[in-house]
Amino acid sequence: MAFNDFFAGEIATELLKQLLSISRKSCLCKSSADNLITSIEELLPIINEIKYSGVELSAIRQFQLDRFSETLRGGLELARKVLASGRWNVYKNLQLARKMERLEKQVSRFVSGPMQAHLLADVHHMRFETMERFDRLEGRLEQRLNSMKIGAGGWVEEAVKRMEVEEEASLGIFNGVGLDLGKSKVKKMIIERDDSNVVGICGIGGSGKTTLANEICRDNQVRSYFNNRILFLTVSQSPDLQQLRARIWGFLTGNEAMGYTNNLFVPQGKLQCEWGSGPRTLVVLDDVWSLSALEQLIFRIPTYKTLVVSRFKFPTPVVSEVYNVELLREDESLSLFCHSAFGQKWIPPTANETLVKQIVHECKGLPLALKVIGASLRDQPEMYWASAKKRLLRGEPICESHENKLLERMAISVEYLNKKVKECFLDLGSFPEDKKIPLDVLINMWVEIHDIDEEEAFAILVELSDKNLLTLVKDPRVGDAYSSYYEICVTQHDVLRDLALHLSNQGDVNERKRLLMPRRDTELPREWERNTDQPFNAQIVSVHTGEMREMDWFRMEFPKAEVLILNFSSNEYFLPPFIDDMPKLRALIVINYGTNEAILENFSVFTNLANLRSLWLEKTWVPQLTNPTVHMKNLRKLSMVLCKVNNSFNPSVIDLPLIFPRLSELIIDHCHDLIKLPSSICEVNSLQNLSITNCHRLCELPADLGMLKKLQILRLYACPELKMLPPRIGELIGLKYLDISQCFNLRCLPGEIVRLTSLEKIDMRECSQIVSLPPRTALSNMKSLRRIICDDEVSWQWRYLEKTNPNLHVQVAEKCYSLDWLDG
Repeated sequence: MAFNDFFAGEIATELLKQLLSISRKSCLCKSSADNLITSIEELLPIINEIKYSGVELSAIRQFQLDRFSETLRGGLELARKVLASGRWNVYKNLQLARKMERLEKQVSRFVSGPMQAHLLADVHHMRFETMERFDRLEGRLEQRLNSMKIGAGGWVEEAVKRMEVEEEASLGIFNGVGLDLGKSKVKKMIIERDDSNVVGICGIGGSGKTTLANEICRDNQVRSYFNNRILFLTVSQSPDLQQLRARIWGFLTGNEAMGYTNNLFVPQGKLQCEWGSGPRTLVVLDDVWSLSALEQLIFRIPTYKTLVVSRFKFPTPVVSEVYNVELLREDESLSLFCHSAFGQKWIPPTANETLVKQIVHECKGLPLALKVIGASLRDQPEMYWASAKKRLLRGEPICESHENKLLERMAISVEYLNKKVKECFLDLGSFPEDKKIPLDVLINMWVEIHDIDEEEAFAILVELSDKNLLTLVKDPRVGDAYSSYYEICVTQHDVLRDLALHLSNQGDVNERKRLLMPRRDTELPREWERNTDQPFNAQIVSVHTGEMREMDWFRMEFPKAEVLILNFSSNEYFLPPFIDDMPKLRALIVINYGTNEAILENFSVFTNLANLRSLWLEKTWVPQLTNPTVHMKNLRKLSMVLCKVNNSFNPSVIDLPLIFPRLSELIIDHCHDLIKLPSSICEVNSLQNLSITNCHRLCELPADLGMLKKLQILRLYACPELKMLPPRIGELIGLKYLDISQCFNLRCLPGEIVRLTSLEKIDMRECSQIVSLPPRTALSNMKSLRRIICDDEVSWQWRYLEKTNPNLHVQVAEKCYSLDWLDG
């Protein structure tokens, strides 16, 4: 593939963005811009086929594409001139309009000629043969490691996108007779039966229940019938019923924000009340485990319908009609398996057809088993497949239930994982079901307990993702997509979590490597209490309860524990006294899934955590950090998310460098009571990453921020009350990434910013008050700049630097608003 093959696509994409702006702003050039947009949109898929396939074109076609690349390059320069031209310069604008017309004709001739048909035919033939080989190159891992950390996107973005593409492709294969039949039957129950207010989808774990429910929600006929008023909620085994009821009531009454707060106006009881008629509404309750929970989530309203998705069939008085999910037919099973194992719908000629069909038969039509086992055998030699087949044939489930048979089948794919990758998979059982796991938490945990660095930890994550053992999810909160681990989450199918728990909870409880609670309970497991006479040798301890008081804990010894995960849902929480008996504790994760921030008691246990390196606090009150009570000399990373923190940062009593002498990363997100940072933070000389995001009351940064000479990343995303950056920001000689996006009241970039000679990337999207930049001559000193993300209104001022810095790319951001992140 020639050099210009790549840049034709890049230039065309950038030109398309410029033309969209011209179409909106320039009357004289609007017609030409609209026609060019149509032509380039037709051609761009062909260019991208060439770009990603690695196809070598013939000399004549390569020559044609090179010439067209030059045409596009000239068009891009022309588009920039049009956007930069003042509206009162009529003569110049007329000249530019004529040039736009000539460009339109050139592009139109190229698109309408024979080039399109020839290129498309060649690419489709050759891409199919080379796609898999290029995607699986062994050297790909090493090439991408260095692009992961500082904001460039790269591998992180690609991994997430690949998962999205895989899911869509998998759905396309699964969309056979079984899914179509299921959709048809469930749609009839929802739309045609006025007497059925509550209907259900029932099936064993991994049978595709949730996939079917999602397809129902996407169906145009269903969406039209309910006028797009559809709410999808995951209930799980240990639901927060108060929060779920508030979400539903807020959705029904049109006050959806009420569902994210402590709503006092939700009717009490089982909500089996009659209510006046309203607009048609559909609520999908996924993964419902108990009748008592379901009864509290149902409203009896004439125009309101509930679709219940569960492994269990509930009695007819509650759920009037149920569709039992059918397992895949033989041909559908083979197609889905082949997609996971070979990347195509059929068995390739080089594979052993008999062996493939035998393995597919053992999966018994279960979609999840077909996907997971297929992915685990991908690119493995035939002898490896033969061994897997024998293990599947010999597998004796511990009982005759379908659920355990499924676990036994999928356990085969986990056993074939590399030892370290398998350990990381089993760690996923430490987190609650149906919850997003912050990638930052996962990476930190793996780094601390498996003796690996962050790059290897992420490589393991990608491998588990490729094998369908977890799913990477982009978090819509981000100001800049994929600029850090913190902005991505991981989810896992509940059956895969069951598998991790099944494999982890074997053997004597005192000798298990992971001591895990499968689901939220009101107290610690009795099995743990019966064995407190001996130390527990667990490396990871995960507790999942409601409110815990001092008397609810019993004494336990953990001489080898390195990670403690406290999952709970309450307004008050007494930290476990046995933290004192965890001398090797390196990572502590405290997550409250309740409605309000929880008050933490017994915070004095932190004084004994001499080896703690990572602390994650979520939705809690952070106690006042006074010097005598807290001293974490080895803490490297502190994350506070959705916390009350203002009291903890009292500048008159806090001395951060004394409390955290080795802190290298500080994350403060959605802490709405944070008004200003203590000035002592500027004396934490070890700090490399300072991330303050979605803190809507933050109005001031310390004046001496420039003292942080080792700081590489500064994120100030979505801090609307922040009006200025401290002038001494120019002294941050090591800064590589600056994010000030959605700081709506930030008035300007200080002139001292030009002294940031190490700065590689700036994200300043949706900073509407910043209309001018420091002088161009001064900005040209920032030789390390590689990427600017900004609004259209200020982009032309940055474009000037592209001429003097060929490595710089100026990206105009698209506005995107979402509250999906609240659905944790």
